[in-house]
Amino acid sequence: MKKLLMTLVGFAALLGAVTASAGPEEDRKAMVNYFKQKFPDVKFEDYIYGALALDPDAKAQYDSIMEFPPYVEVLDKGKKMWETPFKNGKKYADCFPNGGKNAAAMYPMFDDKRGEVVIFDQALNDCRVANGEEPYKLDDAKTMGTLLAYARTLSDGAKVNVKVNGPAALAAYEDGKKTFYSRAGQLNFSCANCHVHGAGVRLRSELLSPALGHTTHGRYSVVVTTWSPCRYATRVATTRYVTCRMPRAACATRTWSSSSRT
Repeated sequence: MKKLLMTLVGFAALLGAVTASAGPEEDRKAMVNYFKQKFPDVKFEDYIYGALALDPDAKAQYDSIMEFPPYVEVLDKGKKMWETPFKNGKKYADCFPNGGKNAAAMYPMFDDKRGEVVIFDQALNDCRVANGEEPYKLDDAKTMGTLLAYARTLSDGAKVNVKVNGPAALAAYEDGKKTFYSRAGQLNFSCANCHVHGAGVRLRSELLSPALGHTTHGRYSVVVTTWSPCRYATRVATTRYVTCRMPRAACATRTWSSSSRT
């Protein structure tokens, strides 16, 4: 454990020196270069698989599971929700450019009128409210989670296209960056402790995944699906941030750092 802590401190100093005063694009490049050096044998495009990119055996098991994906029923329900008209006759597709195609790839985005960051979940709720419907709870897997799971599939294959334009958006980015690197929670860890500096380290049975690609692979960008011998469960990704970042979890839904984008 002492060796692990010293390793994390060393990595923190290395990456912190690079990103301390950098902007979003510089941070993105620094993160990509960091992981290229840390895991030279991992292909850039494989980071979409999270920790599976670091564990061939686990990836093989995942590929086997994906022959009969356990979440198909959830996606079917989400598709039905997406295509069911509101009471006024309009649908979710009417709220987004290109009928929602690649829409999720643009989030989170900074809304200048609101003066705050908006995540895709909120955009779906905005669509509901604009069409006379009640908003869903963002952490409700049966409603928002199911809808979001399908809506995100409309951006499958699209590159993350988050923009940080203007002083207010940059301030929000810096706030998210601060949160990403700040220690909090029961174990006094930061997001970076586990998913940057500790990526590839195995803690008990858990292999820590790289932050690079987190917003593009299913485990964090859409839903969290866990399997047991008897069942699987779907959770909205934002609840993962909440449980990880307590007691500062409220920040996670309002700020973001694009340093984890591919």
